[in-house]
Amino acid sequence: MEILIVEDEPQTASMLKSIVLKLRPDAVIRDISDSIESTVSILQHRQNQPDLIFMDIQLADGLSFEIFSLVEVKSPVVFCTAYDQYMLEAFKTNGIEYLLKPVKEEDVEKKGFFEI
Repeated sequence: MEILIVEDEPQTASMLKSIVLKLRPDAVIRDISDSIESTVSILQHRQNQPDLIFMDIQLADGLSFEIFSLVEVKSPVVFCTAYDQYMLEAFKTNGIEYLLKPVKEEDVEKKGFFEI
């Protein structure tokens, strides 16, 4: 399973990567992106999209929802954010889950994201 993490806080990105690899040791973290611009570039230039994306909503260069208007995202997305006001918009995109930060290992484990 190939995973993309979109998170502009390095400590949070590292923590999420650790959780994913602990729960799914055979997963490959394909990239960690910290902006709309770099995420769009990754999705445009990779031959295959990741199997799953963990995505923060508020990035340094804007809201991650902009990504969906710039490139076709075929992967399911788990939104991870500190804000609950974006939930409806998240599910209008490819959102399959909405986790509030701080994301905990048990939140990821009980949702069964890796069974997709």
